[in-house]
Amino acid sequence: MINIDPSQSCFLFGARGTGKTFWIRHFLPHCVYIDLLDDEIYRKLLANPASLSTWIPPGNQWPIVIDEIQKIPPLLDEVHRQIEHFGRKFILTGSSARKLRRGGANLLAGRALVNECYPLTAHEIGEGFDVRERIKYGCLPAVLDHSDPGRFLAAYVNTYLKEEVMAEGIVRNLANFARFMEAASFSQAQILNMATVARDCGVERKVVEQYFQILEDLLLAVRLPVFTRRAKRNMTTHPKFFFFDVGVYRALRPSGPLDEPEIIEGTALESLIFQEIRALNHYQRWEYDLYTWRSRTKLEVDLILYGPRGLHAIEIKRSGRLRDEDLKGLRAFLEDYPAARGHLVYQGEKNLYYDRLQVRPLPEFLNNLEEILA
Repeated sequence: MINIDPSQSCFLFGARGTGKTFWIRHFLPHCVYIDLLDDEIYRKLLANPASLSTWIPPGNQWPIVIDEIQKIPPLLDEVHRQIEHFGRKFILTGSSARKLRRGGANLLAGRALVNECYPLTAHEIGEGFDVRERIKYGCLPAVLDHSDPGRFLAAYVNTYLKEEVMAEGIVRNLANFARFMEAASFSQAQILNMATVARDCGVERKVVEQYFQILEDLLLAVRLPVFTRRAKRNMTTHPKFFFFDVGVYRALRPSGPLDEPEIIEGTALESLIFQEIRALNHYQRWEYDLYTWRSRTKLEVDLILYGPRGLHAIEIKRSGRLRDEDLKGLRAFLEDYPAARGHLVYQGEKNLYYDRLQVRPLPEFLNNLEEILA
């Protein structure tokens, strides 16, 4: 769960629909709320950022929330001044880091903490968490209660294309970008090959590289680097790719009679566990760096967690049966890194133990993540 201290200024970044605004309005209902999606407020503050004070009631002691701060990066200079001269506290939300990164925006010189908001975790969803539903529709808050979650996700993807990409003029050809998004879905939870994606969507490789950066700037995707610390093998250098939510991946990923459902669902399961770990790592401040691991001889482990709390290697299998082949990558990693702990997550029912490698059923793994990784 998001953990914001209202006595300190902070940024709160997250893709649209992850619940930033809902969280603030629910847990900090007395905050002054300035919504830059409101045309009137947007136009006035864009024309005169120094007028920010006119939107703040006299004697206000609550944090001031500015929603979608990336729409007016120069406003951050005025926020900085308000913090310095008047000791005011701000919560600055954003669904895109692109303008802030590209424009050299004032990020308040360390005077504001940086928080992130992710799709809901299994703990947040609680007893209603159904793995089969979540690997199909993901964990965006609006999906859980929607009568037609598939239709909602299709509209969500379309909204991002129109509102975030086209409206801001990020790409010149929206049709090319839409084809790229579909082609990128085939790289979900895979080692990323730019040349293959470029060929699949009919766009130059240099353009595809720019498109991937756009996805990351819009907080829609992340690339995991390969773990190479003290590597004893020749490792691949290509990162692994994930859309931020498994439901968004499923909405983008076309399927037909030639597709194998078990491959799509296996990818979705790995994606779900990745987004769960990614969210908890941030919310609980575990301070792990996240990686993947793949040698040039194709020995691989899905996720590597490295940080002050230790070194963990996690392999995820959709099957309920365990084969010796399923343990090959983990065993190779543990051979190279004796200090590591190995975890294989599967849809079987039994716990199994192999020295520093434990096989866990999926529900148990998700329910005990804090104990396993904390």
